[in-house]
Amino acid sequence: MDLESGHCLRTFKKQSWRSVLMLAYQSLGVVYGDLSTSPLYVYKSTFADIEHTESNDEIFGVLSFVFWTLTLIPLLKYVSIVLRADDNGEGGTFALYSLLCRQGSIGLLPIHQLADQELSTYKKNDDTAANVAASGPVTSASVVRRLLEKHQALQLTLLILALIGTSMVIGDGIFTPAISGCNFVPFFSAVSGLELSMSKEHHKYVEVPIACLILICLFAVQHHGTHRLGFLFAPIILAWLLCISIIGVYNIFYWNPHVYRALSPHYMYNFLKKTQRGGWMSLGGILLCITGSEAMYADLGHFSQLSIKIAFAFVVYPSLLLAYMGQAAYLSQHHIIQTDYRIGFYVSVPENIRWPIMGIAVLAAVVGSQAVITGTFSIIKQCSALGCFPRVKIVHTSSRTRGQIYIPEINWILMILCLAVTVGFRDTKRLGNASGLTVITVMLVTTCLMSLVMVLCWNKSIFLAVCFVVFFGSIEALFFSATLIKFLEGAWVPIALSFVFIAIMYIWHYGTIKKYQFDLDNKVSLNWLLNLGPTLGFVRVRGIGVIDTELVSGIPAIFSHFVTNLPAFHQVVVFLCIKSVPVPYIQAEERFLVGRVGPKECRLYRVVVRYGYHDIQKDDSEFERDLIFSIAEFIRSEVYKPFGLNEEAENGYEKMAIVSTDSRIQEEKVDPEDASGLPGEILLQVQVPQKQVRFTLPESPPKEGNKEELLELMEAREAGMAFILGHEYMRAKSGSSLVKRLVVDLGYEFLRRNCRDRRAYAFSIPHASTLEVAMLYHV
Repeated sequence: MDLESGHCLRTFKKQSWRSVLMLAYQSLGVVYGDLSTSPLYVYKSTFADIEHTESNDEIFGVLSFVFWTLTLIPLLKYVSIVLRADDNGEGGTFALYSLLCRQGSIGLLPIHQLADQELSTYKKNDDTAANVAASGPVTSASVVRRLLEKHQALQLTLLILALIGTSMVIGDGIFTPAISGCNFVPFFSAVSGLELSMSKEHHKYVEVPIACLILICLFAVQHHGTHRLGFLFAPIILAWLLCISIIGVYNIFYWNPHVYRALSPHYMYNFLKKTQRGGWMSLGGILLCITGSEAMYADLGHFSQLSIKIAFAFVVYPSLLLAYMGQAAYLSQHHIIQTDYRIGFYVSVPENIRWPIMGIAVLAAVVGSQAVITGTFSIIKQCSALGCFPRVKIVHTSSRTRGQIYIPEINWILMILCLAVTVGFRDTKRLGNASGLTVITVMLVTTCLMSLVMVLCWNKSIFLAVCFVVFFGSIEALFFSATLIKFLEGAWVPIALSFVFIAIMYIWHYGTIKKYQFDLDNKVSLNWLLNLGPTLGFVRVRGIGVIDTELVSGIPAIFSHFVTNLPAFHQVVVFLCIKSVPVPYIQAEERFLVGRVGPKECRLYRVVVRYGYHDIQKDDSEFERDLIFSIAEFIRSEVYKPFGLNEEAENGYEKMAIVSTDSRIQEEKVDPEDASGLPGEILLQVQVPQKQVRFTLPESPPKEGNKEELLELMEAREAGMAFILGHEYMRAKSGSSLVKRLVVDLGYEFLRRNCRDRRAYAFSIPHASTLEVAMLYHV
């Protein structure tokens, strides 16, 4: 699949069953590693808070809780409902948020254009809701939409909710590898098999160093990408699931064939009635059986709905049930006393195969953290593209499959923090409490956002959405309370980290909006430009000047700041805006919006380049090529109308055309001497490193009056391009509150100086072609 062809989604839908099954196989190693290794620690963690007796009531009660939790949350909620709420194939907290942002004026940044609503990917998920809304005057969706648009406090609440979910996903990326699995798949639990053959004194000196070594190796291989790791890790998880299934079946038939009776909900009631407070606190351990469920949705963009559903329903789910039933069957005949609860999973493994199983468990525990790491990469890229996270370097690890990325800075930060909590805690119980809180918080956020998606995007009734929240929210709230009560036993760490992450994301979002608002309030009037006369009152030098701006309309203040200090600019001026749209991908033929600023004689153009939050932003000569061609194609196809001050452009509205940059491009090596055009054609010769490229527009000759403009564009391109980039410094206005000064002067400026430039294309521009204009923003 070509990343830039725009046909990835259509190709994805037409995959054969062989391709779907292959993706399902790969998903075992990427998505289900942490969920699959949950039997390592669930019973051990659960019975840590229960005074175990000689009866089987507690054992069967825990098994009943595990069965219904696995059935209701991963199978019913995620597989049956949440996976359907994909944003053009993408999943995760911000995918839900971007779906909601497109349903009204509740977007992240005020750069929304009506033309964005015509994007094919923009409309795909919204056609049903839009058609229903148009057919009736009042619907549930219209009522909720108007409520959100009217109250800014609700919009802020929605944003904070998305940021909380995102921060907890990042926190999960710290705790899960340490515990191995999207939430408490401890490396400790896997390595804890050593407890059976090693004294307690020697064990504590072996467990942590081994866990740290495994962590370092895991993060070191992330740059190979999801595709390669999927093929590498899938056999391990498949072997692990096969082993625990066989062991489970053996224990069921050998120790207690009637253990299936414990699946009855009646045992849950008896369990809580008998254990009371201890049973309620033990729910934090039972919660760990669904760690990794959120990864099914967060990693949706790496695979497909069908492949993820097949892998869970036919492989993961039955294997886990057999494993838990087998452990319960063994424990029902061997009442382990309270002091030995830490032995956990391995006590139910036959002694003659215990060491080989422990080896597979260690490998499976390593794989378990892969799901949360890839999910962390995906959600950070979404946040960064939509203005809610400092910009980072995105490395696309696959040239065939979209969405598979690697973020070097985040990878190493996660590794350092993960090693810190591993060495700092040295206790699987406290790590489990911390990881469990991050997991259940993300699930609660997903439940809340999903209910709004059901109303706004699927046009379901408010009653159905409320039922969804009440049913799943009450279950998750019960688990949340059980983990929150362990605040001092490790749960405080993810809360503290989430405050740090939310502060970073909100400061960046706040500063980005304030910066854009300053640009909007200080843009230059078009009247000022036109009153300068046909020559604009300046010296026009040869070449093309590209002025970087975040405005989608109007003339940026940086332009007037530049020409005021240097009253000269190029014969062709392009106001370039690169913006993100709340969709995952934008097809190549819809990426460029081109319009004219002022009269035709001024040779001023505006180009808006639109990217989705999972698109690859070009940073090589292809971007320059596409930019020039989009303007040339706009000129060729434009029907010119005389420009007047009373027209719509005076009010800040500019008519712009969608220009395809791939349908008519012809690339070939040409003789530098051959600059003449063929009959009926306009040739644009662009010199790029190692080759010269000729662009032709052969399908139809340019309209009258446009050929001269095309020739001038060609001459300007041959003279060279210069990029005028703004270098902004933000300061809070005098009289601002202390909090605002801290946020703007210290927080945002520190993040801005230490993050990647938003203009990815700027890195390939020679320094001789770049001019930076410094401006001080008082916000």
